Amino acid sequence: MTANIITKVSFIVCFLLVCLQLSSAKWAKPRRLDAVSRSQNRLRDDRCRQFKTIKQNVDHFGFSNMDTYQQRYTLNTDVWENGKPILFYAGNEGDIDLFCDNTGFMWDIAPIFNAMVVFAEHRYYGQSLPYGNQSYSNPEYTRYLTSGQALADYAYLLDYIHSSIKGAELSPVIVFGGSYGGMLAAYFRMKYPHVVVGAHAASAPILQMTTPCEAFSRIVTQDFLQESAQCVDIVRSSWGAINRIGSTASGLQRLGNLFKLCNPLKSVDELKNWLLDMYGNIAMVDYPYPTSFLADLPAFPARVFCSNVTSAILRLRKNDDEDVVRRIIKGTNVFFNYTGQTECFDTGSQGSPSLGDLGWSYQSCTEFVMPMCSDGVNDMFENQPWDFQAFSDACYDQWKVRPRFEWPYIEYGGKNLTDLRFFSNIAFTNGNLDPWSSGGVRTTVAPSLPAIPVIGGAHHLDLRAANKADPPSVLQARQQIVALIEKWIS
Repeated sequence: MTANIITKVSFIVCFLLVCLQLSSAKWAKPRRLDAVSRSQNRLRDDRCRQFKTIKQNVDHFGFSNMDTYQQRYTLNTDVWENGKPILFYAGNEGDIDLFCDNTGFMWDIAPIFNAMVVFAEHRYYGQSLPYGNQSYSNPEYTRYLTSGQALADYAYLLDYIHSSIKGAELSPVIVFGGSYGGMLAAYFRMKYPHVVVGAHAASAPILQMTTPCEAFSRIVTQDFLQESAQCVDIVRSSWGAINRIGSTASGLQRLGNLFKLCNPLKSVDELKNWLLDMYGNIAMVDYPYPTSFLADLPAFPARVFCSNVTSAILRLRKNDDEDVVRRIIKGTNVFFNYTGQTECFDTGSQGSPSLGDLGWSYQSCTEFVMPMCSDGVNDMFENQPWDFQAFSDACYDQWKVRPRFEWPYIEYGGKNLTDLRFFSNIAFTNGNLDPWSSGGVRTTVAPSLPAIPVIGGAHHLDLRAANKADPPSVLQARQQIVALIEKWIS
């Protein structure tokens, strides 16, 4: 029970960001990007790896801890002109180059504004570790992993850029972010309006903490349902099939063999939690073209998953539990082994190694408690109610902390839409395929706080580089953002 709760709450990380690799069966052939796209990717790779560092205080809000650390960031001035804007990415839970590589929209519009492009790494992620390898070793070190401390890092970094680069003294700053980074972008504008003139908060679930717990699971289900009702029925029936097969020691071993797992299963929950994350991640990155953000995936991975699961190629002697499980296995290959290069599945690996699952686990146990549940009727999962006390107890066992459920709204506001009326110059974009849109701002609060829908878009699709497969709504959203930036900097 508790394990399921923690897994569902951590469906991301990562938001942006969770999860990767595994299985030997080569059921699907890898697809390759066209030459132009690969060339553009290499160019972004080079720019995203020109790292700089700045010395930051570990504690910005106290005066007794004098410790400092080196925060990593990238800064590009290829098209920048004196006094022109700074496009700033508020880094989230992972290596900053991962987000730099996958936020092509900023690179695409930099020439329009002759802008400087900056990506800042979030403390406690990537290589920006305040206490090195000991950063997560005890509560005295982890206590400085907060969104407030991270925003202060960003404010100091921008102050340094303004003061140290000639011609940048009066350059206006536009902050961008996706997922947790989108939350930070919105919070940055709210807390430091004198530092940033506007924010593009993409797929930012700032309302998730008070959103009905079943909302996320229902959007995930809807994404698969629009591809195939039969697919959803098979997924829904698979939980019982897994439970029945795995009810004995020999059955657990059988499941491990069927899924080609690298290590023996300790329980059916281990397998089911791994699958739960996979479904959420497929929905998150259900992009209209091949990507390699969370894993090497085809275009429309939910569609390909359902095609594999419902395929008539799988014909067993009868439609029994093992038949259902084999169909799910064929589907998992789409996410974990689309290139056909992995020899076995690892249930302990769900995300890109560049994403910081450990850090996000801590943050979800302190500031960002995002209730998740399912009923098995209006979604394709098992009946799993939300149990805050069980979640809190698990957090204490792991981190010796207990979550403050109310803290984000005390710190930033946003418990409901009316709280946002005091702010300005924040554009919220959300795709209807993105399960995190359940906690996003989808209603325009005021002209200066527009909610821009991205129909046919998954998790912060609008922040990715322009692609010929983009739906019209993405092009329209980006045009609106460009127009807003022109207004904000004027």
